[in-house]
Amino acid sequence: MLRQGFLHVRNRLTTDDVRKAAAALAEHALELPELAHARTVAAYVSVGTEPGTLALLDALRARGVRVLLPALLPDNDLDWGAYEGAGSLAPVRHGGKMELLEPVGERLGPDAVTRADVVLLPGLAVDARGMRLGRGGGSYDRVLARLERAGAHPSLVVLLYDTEVVEHVPGEAHDRPVRAVVTPSGVRRFP
Repeated sequence: MLRQGFLHVRNRLTTDDVRKAAAALAEHALELPELAHARTVAAYVSVGTEPGTLALLDALRARGVRVLLPALLPDNDLDWGAYEGAGSLAPVRHGGKMELLEPVGERLGPDAVTRADVVLLPGLAVDARGMRLGRGGGSYDRVLARLERAGAHPSLVVLLYDTEVVEHVPGEAHDRPVRAVVTPSGVRRFP
């Protein structure tokens, strides 16, 4: 029910709301020291009314950052490919799920994420502890577990709307807190 509530609010946003929020998100995210010093960033391509990421992806690429984007595997795990600009993306529909934009180039394997300096995570909410509420598919839980197994410690940052920073979200034992949340109004860090 909690997830549906956040999705319902997002679905009421206009194209103009999403565009303005995406520009503000990119501006604030690019000020993060973690992104200023990153050589490789694992990110994602926003879809629908998710907080927009394309402006941020293009700005990172313009800085010379290697941007990795996910490709959903049949078991809901994620493979990765390099982002080479909007022309390097293709729409892919996975079963009855929403259409995703995925990189068209060489697949780098699920472990490619372990070489990222920063991982930008999608989500529906984050709470005062930095705990992220995802969509419930488990793809990013696998990514976070893979990072832990590899001993990799990239900065974890979630991109959200201001109303999605809340007091508490339910958590599970495998959940890991993010270091920061970027919203259209700014950045909030967690211990």
